[in-house]
Amino acid sequence: MTARWEHFAHEADMGVRGFGTTLEEAFEQAAVALVAVITEPSAVEPLEAVAIRCQAPDDELLLADWLNALVCEMATRRMLFGRFEVQVAGSHLQATAWGEAVDAARHHPAVEVKGATYTALRVAREGDEWVAQTVVDV
Repeated sequence: MTARWEHFAHEADMGVRGFGTTLEEAFEQAAVALVAVITEPSAVEPLEAVAIRCQAPDDELLLADWLNALVCEMATRRMLFGRFEVQVAGSHLQATAWGEAVDAARHHPAVEVKGATYTALRVAREGDEWVAQTVVDV
């Protein structure tokens, strides 16, 4: 099984879903899916590393906090991210996101993601893979 991501339809918003052989990989892929709502993730150069830390009482809330932290970092730094490395230890997440300043001419941002919601929020092991999903407000 390879790590991957996908979008799923949800009324006026967009669902993001990450898959991986580990919880961390699924969280990384959910982040890629989040960026893919805005732009093509492979078009984002990994020029600057940003450290992100979150804490939440369970995996579902940790996913929402992680994605919301990314949205906040992208908005305040005026950056996009295309590569992620996540480590989860209990209720703590420590991650690095690599990206670059938004270049509208090159990135062609489609929409602005306002944040991750608790709608369809789910983190679970399914067979031999992890799934991490939620709906993001666009």
